[in-house]
Amino acid sequence: MDKKPVLVIMAAGMGSRYGGLKQLDPVGNHDQVILDYSIYDARRAGFETVVFVIKPEIEEEFKARVGRRLEGCLDVRYVYQLKEDLPEGYALPAERTKPWGTAHAALAARHVVDGPFAIINADDYYGPDAFREIYQYLSGHPDGERYEYAMVGYLLKNTVTENGSVARGVCEETDDHFLARVTERTRIEKGEPPRYTEDGGETWVKLPGDTIVSMNLWGFNRSFLDEAWARFPQFLEKALAENPLKAEYFLPTVVSWLTGEGKARVKVLRSGDKWYGITYREDKPAVEAAIREKTAAGLYPDRLWEVQ
Repeated sequence: MDKKPVLVIMAAGMGSRYGGLKQLDPVGNHDQVILDYSIYDARRAGFETVVFVIKPEIEEEFKARVGRRLEGCLDVRYVYQLKEDLPEGYALPAERTKPWGTAHAALAARHVVDGPFAIINADDYYGPDAFREIYQYLSGHPDGERYEYAMVGYLLKNTVTENGSVARGVCEETDDHFLARVTERTRIEKGEPPRYTEDGGETWVKLPGDTIVSMNLWGFNRSFLDEAWARFPQFLEKALAENPLKAEYFLPTVVSWLTGEGKARVKVLRSGDKWYGITYREDKPAVEAAIREKTAAGLYPDRLWEVQ
């Protein structure tokens, strides 16, 4: 694979909580799913290769619904996130039913990605800004004395839902816009301004609407995969002892280790677009309406891939 940035999409978490494969639920006029719009925006930004991280059980449906219609427009690759994909010397707990989280999902692509890459969730709408920003950054920032990574931050007010609470990573930056830390707030609700609680709703703390939050859109160089794999045993030692069935190896965990050690720095890029996701079934009509509006305004063609 050449060293142009590639797009890695975490799509292995498609479960039954939504009553089906949530990420394959159409939101466009011609069976397009949210993922179609992210990939379309990424292609316009310059990405030419997409790597789907999936699980074997959904392979045929995923290829039929998404993958095959992209194959004439991009270099499409598939890798599998398997719960038994562990470093030598480690065994899968007998009753473990799920893979090991977002860092583990990224590691599924370690055999096909050898340069810079962006990584996103399959079921989120990020908007054109994000892909332009991350592609441009990855194209011009190879690793130097430190690993050079990036994330795209969103304004909190552009990411909350009308239908309940959300969890967001609240970002703190240095003066020159590198990531200082991310604090997870697990219950944020819409408001003027939004607010969060840490005690079940007994007390609330306001957060400015222009607070920068992480929506899990990261940009890395190949070094991240090497570091994540080398540090996987460190995670597993603790996970297997304390929570072997549910512990997860998260991307921000590895980022925090590397930045804390001074081995990496993360540039905080910005998107002014509104983020959309289907956290709750009640969110779907708002996503469908937004896609209709964007299509009517000319941001997207009605049929996307047929006009490439």
